[in-house]
Amino acid sequence: MKRLLACLLLAGAGMVGLAGPAFAHNVLVGSDPKDGTSLEAGPSTVSLTFDLPIQQGDFDVITVTGPGNTRWDGGPAKVDSNVISAPVRPLGAAGQYTVGYRILSADGHPVSGAVKFTLTKAGNGTPATPTAASDAQASTDGSDGSVPVWPWIVGGVVLLGVGVFVALRMGRTPEDSSK
Repeated sequence: MKRLLACLLLAGAGMVGLAGPAFAHNVLVGSDPKDGTSLEAGPSTVSLTFDLPIQQGDFDVITVTGPGNTRWDGGPAKVDSNVISAPVRPLGAAGQYTVGYRILSADGHPVSGAVKFTLTKAGNGTPATPTAASDAQASTDGSDGSVPVWPWIVGGVVLLGVGVFVALRMGRTPEDSSK
């Protein structure tokens, strides 16, 4: 009975000790322009609103891509609590534009996605140069910032080993140790 109780206590302590807090990734709750909308004139700024504050850093990026895979973002993104915004160059050809984003969520994990809008009347703007667009894309590449799983596996194995050791030591009677 003591052995069973000791195993249960160790298993419970291990689960509580290794359990991390349950966090949720940020969720996009609004955008300007709205996803799927049609506009006669291009916006000078795009903004995305999330349900939780965004962690500020170099990881937060907004890109605006237009017809023919042309780039229209006009500068770096700025974060203000749960809103990220970026300037947009005057748009050119009529067609579908995609506002891509990547942010660092409140829980520390990256979140990415896109919203789209359609420009119904062509503007007179020119896209970003290919060099500027490739530099901006290069800054968005890299690891996703996730924590690897191997430390959790190693911790579980160590905890299991300690639990077995303690259970075996507690299960011995004084007569068993003299043999």
